[in-house]
Amino acid sequence: MTMNWLITGGCGFIGSALIKDLLADAGAAIRIVDNFLVGTREDLAKACVFTERDPARQDTWGTHFIKDRVELIPGDILDDTLACKLAGDMDVIVHLAANTGVGPSVEDPRADCMSNVIGILNYLEAARHAGCKRFVFASSGATVGECDPPLHEEMPAHPVSPYGASKLAGEAYCSAYKRSFGIDAVALRFSNVYGPLSSHKNSLVARCIRRVMQGLPIEIYGDGSNTRDFLYIEDLVRAIRAAASVSGIGGEVFQIATNEETSVNELVSMLKPVLEKAGFTHIAIEHTGKRTGDVGRNFADTRKAERLLGWKPRMGIEEGLVRTVEYFMG
Repeated sequence: MTMNWLITGGCGFIGSALIKDLLADAGAAIRIVDNFLVGTREDLAKACVFTERDPARQDTWGTHFIKDRVELIPGDILDDTLACKLAGDMDVIVHLAANTGVGPSVEDPRADCMSNVIGILNYLEAARHAGCKRFVFASSGATVGECDPPLHEEMPAHPVSPYGASKLAGEAYCSAYKRSFGIDAVALRFSNVYGPLSSHKNSLVARCIRRVMQGLPIEIYGDGSNTRDFLYIEDLVRAIRAAASVSGIGGEVFQIATNEETSVNELVSMLKPVLEKAGFTHIAIEHTGKRTGDVGRNFADTRKAERLLGWKPRMGIEEGLVRTVEYFMG
């Protein structure tokens, strides 16, 4: 069955990986909106091929890029009028666009709120007016805040950072739009995602690899004892696709992770030999101050996703790091 997908932030790491996977299916038609502040057309080009412009559609969308089943419309998620236009004939909206990360949210909480709260409201409203009944929201474990892991969906939320607060607001809106308007909005709390197509990301794995390739030391915030749950991108894409298609899950929140706790120090110790095998023999490590808003321990219980989505991770971290370094090396 043909499905029409609207993906906000589709030029980013996760969006590009999702689009690449969708294009393997004969029935997927994809529309992307992106403001190019994080992902770019060049990043998207690693996942699909598109032309410079389709003049026939320019009056409708503005500058417009199209190839085969992929449309790319430059725009901002704060433009509510554009959101309603784009949602018109969509079967599912995947809302990835956001202000990402704890650090930027601490530096500018208002900008974080505008992007992450008003942005999702605009696209939920677009879904409501367009009759689009399935909505997948990229949330985060940062909604829960500082707690004893593993994180699970029934934990009370006490965000530490403005980023966590804004993502929690997004989850609340998904719940409200399910119960008030019947939109099957599903929130996925992504853990720390890594893998191919992440070369422009500032996440831990990508940042470590990029710094080593630039001849710089690996930078660790604090003493490196803080823990995270590292999820390979292909596993995340499968979770998004399940959330877009499985019935009876509207209004639900899911932890999408590996249920494995890995400290930053452990991650670096696994990554170093992979980088050394790739030819980087003098790898230094530099510790800096702990960042405001960072939680100490973080990994998640994924049993709900396995039970209701039929999803569980497949990629082990050692093999995932090898594949990621191979991608960065080209």
